[in-house]
Amino acid sequence: MKNSYREYVLQCLVCDRSYQPHEVSYYCPHCKTDGALDALYDYPTLKRQWSRDSLAQDHARGMWRYDRLMPLSSTRFIPPLLVGNTPLYSRPELLGKGARIKVFVKDESRQPTGSLKDRASALAVAHALQSGASTVAVASTGNAASALAGMSASLGLHNVIYLPKSAPREKLAQMQGYGAEIVLVDGQYDEAFEQCLEACETHGWYNRTTGINSYMSEGKKTVAFEMCEQLNWQVPDLVFVPVGNGCILGSVYKGFFDLLQLGWIERIPRLIGVQAEQSNFMYRAWRSDQPMEHIERIAPTSLASSINVALPRDRLKAMRAVTASDGEFICVSDPSIVAAASRLAASTGVFPEAGAASAFAGLLKYAQTHPDTPQTAVILITGSGLKDTSIFLSDSTKSQPRVLPHHVPASPAEALL
Repeated sequence: MKNSYREYVLQCLVCDRSYQPHEVSYYCPHCKTDGALDALYDYPTLKRQWSRDSLAQDHARGMWRYDRLMPLSSTRFIPPLLVGNTPLYSRPELLGKGARIKVFVKDESRQPTGSLKDRASALAVAHALQSGASTVAVASTGNAASALAGMSASLGLHNVIYLPKSAPREKLAQMQGYGAEIVLVDGQYDEAFEQCLEACETHGWYNRTTGINSYMSEGKKTVAFEMCEQLNWQVPDLVFVPVGNGCILGSVYKGFFDLLQLGWIERIPRLIGVQAEQSNFMYRAWRSDQPMEHIERIAPTSLASSINVALPRDRLKAMRAVTASDGEFICVSDPSIVAAASRLAASTGVFPEAGAASAFAGLLKYAQTHPDTPQTAVILITGSGLKDTSIFLSDSTKSQPRVLPHHVPASPAEALL
């Protein structure tokens, strides 16, 4: 690996203090958990020494081909599972004939455990082992936990997961299969977050939880690198991102920011954060003229469990992503999410979970108010529908399977035909 600890610093988004990596853990020691850190690299040196054309020669390494923009000093602890290299499909038919928006689908359901969270968890276990940790813990609505369990299993690392009791059974089955230690929590993500934080501080465990661990953005941001590489470095006009905790949205911005510093792209696309109407803290904060600390926390009740969060822990990076890119937040209803999931699956073969489908629901809503504007848009499908099949089996979406009449062959020969 060609980077080292000396080649990046950590800067707080709140107080602007800068730190060497050995001086801090996961967040700003001055601002505590209210702060958030950016990893800022030696961009001028990288720009001189590194060419984007060289990436094609390193494709077999997945997301680790971008290691010069990642906060690790060694490849020793990188998980053996291939993370990254997910497909980007051109699907102009998604918006119907005559639509002026050219649509691409970035399919993160193809990751090893079925979600984009594998990018962060792969970095988390490598960083934890590099730091000498023997146990990694996480609070999650499901996908981050499944990802951590899978990456930990590939390295034999003990992991503890704090999960709402309401989490989809498919995700719980994944974690159990991977051999994770699971703590089921009364309440939602926010209660799991607090319990995980307390346990990590008590036992000295490595905390992979986003919003606490600022390094997680550095794994997730690689999805933006791949988008640009797959589009031959032509930046889309819009990127639609599901928003729960806010980390993915903030990470996508960070990825484009890094590429801009290297001169590999000429602009950052408008980032559109999509929330469910029944879990919409960021949308309400963006529409308000009040500071985020004054925005009411409302218990989330959306069926899109992976984006059900009362208080997004990576809210600072999520808000920056939208404001700095001249983007916006969009709210979509649960019925529109269900309809978008079914439409995407039936039209493209990409099978999204509800939270992921919110990105497409956001694009559909956006297209209604921008029918005549020619643009390119990427929808980020962050997780597989196999991780929560409930929306596809609900009374409002399921259709009765067609049953063919039973036919008894007239002879053994006919049975072979």
